[in-house]
Amino acid sequence: MSERPIYMISVAADLVGMHPQTLRIYEQKGLVRPQRTPGGTRLYSEADVERLRIIQRLTTELGLNLAGVELVLRLEDELRKAHAQIERLQAQVQDEIQKVHKHYRRDLVVYREERSPERR
Repeated sequence: MSERPIYMISVAADLVGMHPQTLRIYEQKGLVRPQRTPGGTRLYSEADVERLRIIQRLTTELGLNLAGVELVLRLEDELRKAHAQIERLQAQVQDEIQKVHKHYRRDLVVYREERSPERR
């Protein structure tokens, strides 16, 4: 999903079926953070539009108020960061395992003498 800001507020509002004033309120509440041009025009990215759709679902389908939406979005953001950190740590562990495997001596073989079952 692109983070490049491409939609003006009127287009973003049309894409999600909201009034532009609603988007301004969401920005004031910190629920969405569109980028601004040097002239101050709000520009929304695909990621911003998707976030607006999530906000819309939370408010209309689940009946959450904006405080509840803020909490859900914050928790989702924290969860996303935690998943990214886990993936980084897993990659580091795999790198370390590969380094250790490279140092194994392959010329040594463990030999165990097989014992025949004792006869009675």
